[in-house]
Amino acid sequence: MDRNEVDRWIGGYIEAWRTYDREQIAALFSADARYRYHPHDEWVRGRDEIVRSWLGESDAEGTSEPDSPGTWEADYRTIAVDGDLAVVVGSTSYSLEAGGPVDRVYDNCFVLEFDADGRCREFTEWYVERPRRA
Repeated sequence: MDRNEVDRWIGGYIEAWRTYDREQIAALFSADARYRYHPHDEWVRGRDEIVRSWLGESDAEGTSEPDSPGTWEADYRTIAVDGDLAVVVGSTSYSLEAGGPVDRVYDNCFVLEFDADGRCREFTEWYVERPRRA
């Protein structure tokens, strides 16, 4: 993988998140992928389970309900690539309603491992809510 390939993957990740389209989500991950919403969570194992988790159809640790359209924006960038490993950082801003003011911001770090076909086979996310400034 190179930086451009990881950036394209992240673009696909954001689009799959935006649409919650099963096929778009599945296309991101290898059949045997492992996914964690937090580094201390148990792995969500396998592409089908990852898709179910994204869609809120799973009781996997870290799973939440899908975000309402227009209530979030994501801005991520690749900062390191070493062979099939990559690190991506950025932020996600959330609003209480579509088009509303930003309610909270999370800073994110993703550690990704890819297979030879450019599908993610291991995904671990770290995120923390950004403190509000007065």
